[in-house]
Amino acid sequence: MDEPHASQRLGNGPAAGAHMHGLFTDTETGQLTYSLDLTDSCLTVQRITSSPSPPEHLDLRDCAGSRAHLAECEDGSAYLCAYFYPYRYRWMGSSPVRHRDERCFRLDQDDDAQANLREAERWARAIQQNSARCTGHTGDVLFSEVRRSCGVMVLVNPQSGRGQAMALYNTHIQRMFTEADIHHTLVITERQNHARDLVRNADLTQWDALVILSGDGLLFEVVNGLMDRPDWEKAIQTPVGILPGGSGNALAASVHHYTQKPQVWGEDLLVSCGFVLCKGLISKLDLISIHLSSGVRLFSFLSIAWGFIADVDIESEQFRQIGPLRFFVGTLVRLASLRVYQGKLSFLPAIDNPEAEFFSTPGSSTGCVLQAQRTLNNHTSNERAEHNDSECNSDNRLVDHLLVPLDQPVPQTWTVVKEQDFVLVIAMFQSHLGEDLFAAPSARTDDGFIHLFYMTGGISRPTLLRLFRAMQSGTHMDCGCPHLVYQRARAFRLEPVTRPGVITVDGEQVEYGPLQAQAHRGVARIISE
Repeated sequence: MDEPHASQRLGNGPAAGAHMHGLFTDTETGQLTYSLDLTDSCLTVQRITSSPSPPEHLDLRDCAGSRAHLAECEDGSAYLCAYFYPYRYRWMGSSPVRHRDERCFRLDQDDDAQANLREAERWARAIQQNSARCTGHTGDVLFSEVRRSCGVMVLVNPQSGRGQAMALYNTHIQRMFTEADIHHTLVITERQNHARDLVRNADLTQWDALVILSGDGLLFEVVNGLMDRPDWEKAIQTPVGILPGGSGNALAASVHHYTQKPQVWGEDLLVSCGFVLCKGLISKLDLISIHLSSGVRLFSFLSIAWGFIADVDIESEQFRQIGPLRFFVGTLVRLASLRVYQGKLSFLPAIDNPEAEFFSTPGSSTGCVLQAQRTLNNHTSNERAEHNDSECNSDNRLVDHLLVPLDQPVPQTWTVVKEQDFVLVIAMFQSHLGEDLFAAPSARTDDGFIHLFYMTGGISRPTLLRLFRAMQSGTHMDCGCPHLVYQRARAFRLEPVTRPGVITVDGEQVEYGPLQAQAHRGVARIISE
């Protein structure tokens, strides 16, 4: 039971975890003895009795944290607690969900209470360190942890969804963060753009991460607040985390999807995302730079919508009190008076590997893209020289080298969609459009792509309804509907003709009119698996 060597403690390297063995008793009577064995990936618990009993193997991938403390009765014993959230089936449940499983053991090997506490703390540290290494994922994840030396700011919008965000925090999140030893400060937002103003002026050196317990709109405020800062390049790399507390919860559903576990909803989704935060792994996150016709520039992490989906999102606000069901009701209302929107859509098609646009060799198929990219860059540079006051040159945040000013034609390398009658246009940057809308199955947090869907006029109401039902399982593109088109893009431009209308960015209504956007790969950071 030696103290783990420093090289074995939590870090980025492949060092093995601590291996430990010890004897503990039960917390109720202290009469039952348990043997605990800790390895790199498992905590094995076996009850010591006259007749052998099978050991229980607790997977450290399911461990959120471990703590040690002295007994309240002051009898000199210490307690070791480990908190697991394994997947289990509920009674009559169709898919497994994470369930809390607390394991507590008593240690009273020494007459000195502090000696017992030190030993229990040593076990708690080793369990925490080994479980942090035991992620079960190797792709698209930066194996660095949220430092936890400063603490986490948790931003809560008490009005989001059905107004239950604070109840969700008190019921689940506060306890989970305590179990994982995540020190945090709760900030309750009081008005629209409160979070944006707060983050824009905050001393970010005081925080290891910014966690949002709300809908996607509050994270939209936080991201744009970070990009408003003079030190935006450093600020935008502050890890952000999402906990579902709104109606749509699209990013939270996406984060859960990236864990490669079955789809969950409601409080089960909250527990899953809380567990991801406790693990503290950080992935890169794409940002999409958006230019509106007025010159306003926004940054998005989730989606841009025009037409049917945007209308449902905004018009269903009146049904907010029924939670996620508001979108179903809003869909039925909008189906009853299906609209067709006129406009112009154009985009720059993406190749399979966004990085190849910059690293491929001339002569290859990707080299042709590279040459076109260089031509576009030169054209864009010339345009900027002639339009010093254009929206593409108004600031130096994430230079949009693929875009020309909105009052100029798109470059010849772009594709212009022939159809001009649309039911909807949706640009997706994550996998989910809502808890139960698996809109872009191939999307990842940092794939560098805009997943562009558009639906042309002429589609029937029953067909549209079938597509939305298929979207719940991500099979809508398998329906073979000729009106639904999917393209991967690096940039796109939307020029609505129909007025009035609604455009949303990350679920928030923005100025209506022409806009264009470009993807920037992996510039932000998100706590994800």
